[in-house]
Amino acid sequence: MDNQEYNSIVSFIWGIADDCLRDVYVRGKYRDVILPMTVIRRLDTMLEGTKLAVLEMKAKLDAAKIDNQWPALCNAARQAFCNASPFLLKDLTSRGKKQTLEADFKMYLDGFSPNVQEILDKFKFRDQIRTMVDADILGSVIDKFTSADINLSPNPVYKDAEEKIVRLPGLDNHGMGTIFEELIRRFNEENNEEAGEHWTPRDVVELMADLAFYPVEGQIKDATYSCYDGACGTGGMLTVAQSRLMTLASRRGKNVSIHLFGQEINPETYAICKADMLLKGDGEEAEHISYGSTLSLDGNPSRQFDFMLSNPPYGKSWKTDADRMGGKSEILDTRFNAYLPNDKELKMIPRTSDGQLLFLLNNVSKMKTDTELGSRIIEVHNGSSLFTGDAGSGESNARRYLIERDLVEAIIALPDNMFYNTGIGTYIWVLSNKKEERRKGKIQLIDATNMKSPLRKNMGNKNCEFTPDIRKEIVRIFLDMEESDVSMIFNNSEFGYWNVTIERPLRLRILPERKIPEDVFKKQSELDAARVAIANVPSGTPLDDWDAFAKATKLKKTKLKKIRSYITQTDPNAKKVEGESDSDLRDTENIPFNYAGGINAFINKEVKPYAPDAYVDESKTKIGYEISFTKYFYKPIELRDMKNILASLTKLEKESDGVMDEILDGLK
Repeated sequence: MDNQEYNSIVSFIWGIADDCLRDVYVRGKYRDVILPMTVIRRLDTMLEGTKLAVLEMKAKLDAAKIDNQWPALCNAARQAFCNASPFLLKDLTSRGKKQTLEADFKMYLDGFSPNVQEILDKFKFRDQIRTMVDADILGSVIDKFTSADINLSPNPVYKDAEEKIVRLPGLDNHGMGTIFEELIRRFNEENNEEAGEHWTPRDVVELMADLAFYPVEGQIKDATYSCYDGACGTGGMLTVAQSRLMTLASRRGKNVSIHLFGQEINPETYAICKADMLLKGDGEEAEHISYGSTLSLDGNPSRQFDFMLSNPPYGKSWKTDADRMGGKSEILDTRFNAYLPNDKELKMIPRTSDGQLLFLLNNVSKMKTDTELGSRIIEVHNGSSLFTGDAGSGESNARRYLIERDLVEAIIALPDNMFYNTGIGTYIWVLSNKKEERRKGKIQLIDATNMKSPLRKNMGNKNCEFTPDIRKEIVRIFLDMEESDVSMIFNNSEFGYWNVTIERPLRLRILPERKIPEDVFKKQSELDAARVAIANVPSGTPLDDWDAFAKATKLKKTKLKKIRSYITQTDPNAKKVEGESDSDLRDTENIPFNYAGGINAFINKEVKPYAPDAYVDESKTKIGYEISFTKYFYKPIELRDMKNILASLTKLEKESDGVMDEILDGLK
């Protein structure tokens, strides 16, 4: 089926909303009917050929008084689901009376197996039946979805009795998934919602699948593999990954199978993903899709996977998840906390306004370590994951954890406007815990921001795409580890730095004549004693040496602490106060790991010449990691030569003089 045929089906379904739901539902609520009805009709078409067998089996089971009938009924339907009601959807089109139609339609829905019931519940579709019945549109909606002008069946519709001329092609599961995704995109675009939360553009998904499987194509064996997406949306990424692995395995003569796992928090997209898995004919795969938040309610806490692809939400608050886990500061989840070799805890909890790095850490926690292949992770993020957060922050610690464990193979910068709901820059992270030898200790950065093909018509914010040739070129650059203007390879240490605190000694000049406020001490006697002590300091006691002056007063440290700020001021020419720094002169520096000679060399070369008394407070030194594409790939715009600019101005001036002369001549 080509794009024109896909678009024809989508347009037909989209038209049902305009034809039947207008004036009954506001536009933002069309999806509450259209999406579940699309799922129901697709399931219905899959069951048409075995309906009689299912009803015969049900009659036998009823006669035998067998309670748990679903396994046998699904077996009769030759699907992972079934419908035990006496109806097919097209049977309901003849129900003229509203009351009869409502009762029969509810009986039809109740006839679905439990795995479909969960899908209907997540759609909350039964809530819509009364509205449609009251408006007398339920029959019209069913008529439209069972129309001979649309085919949601996997089997083609023929023009002739000999079945040689196809009128409407069959719709495979992949195509059905594409139609679901396009409907969601249109509905979200219509409602100004964030379609990108539920659907990653297919061209980006194809590239991610290429990056997941092509590097290990030669290691694929006759085996069973697993693929996981912790933010699976409608399941499109899992479907493409499955298809890519099967294609590569077939090309190499390997007999493989792949189990798909996912988790989704949005009930509507979860329902579509679950339906998509059922339509693939494997009920077990549908059970592998978990509902709820991956962060606070991990549906696969003990599983590990061979491949993980994901496009987690970015720039989205995860405060609700943090609260469920006991509050940000109390999160003990081992997915998001690690330990350094010295047993020091490395907390990787980012700010609650953006939790995308937590999805990456969740995937890392599910990597296999005891297989030859290990695990590969391909994940899309925005720029925040590369550089947000100072040294010691949760974000920086997460990058440190990933890089110091040598998990990052490459990061690829994508063109702007590649996604439907955002025009900002996005990046594909490529991770592996079984790097090939030439990649160990290194990270490849690929700038693909200019590798794009314009769309003839924008789709939301998306105005460009990756053609197959562009995808092939990006994968080639990655596989070849090519170094060029758009591909650079660095040692892991390139991205690390020390954040050091540079102190300057506190230097105070004493001004004993200054008045100490009356309320500094609780008792008047304490104030009087302090004043007397200051007045009786022996003459000749230096007033530029606080330590000597303090000793001369014979006052206790606690009392000196209370009065010092009133009788001193900083003076760069005064002597150092022992063991104290001047907070006003405090500074911080980020020193790259690769700086020749390290911290000491940096201080001696970059700081000491300007502040000879500066020193580093080693107790405050932190390690940070950040990755800046701009630093390596930015190309400044060449400015025009001044002579050329002046020549252009002179030329324009002469041209304008001629125009003015013509205007003036015309007025005479």
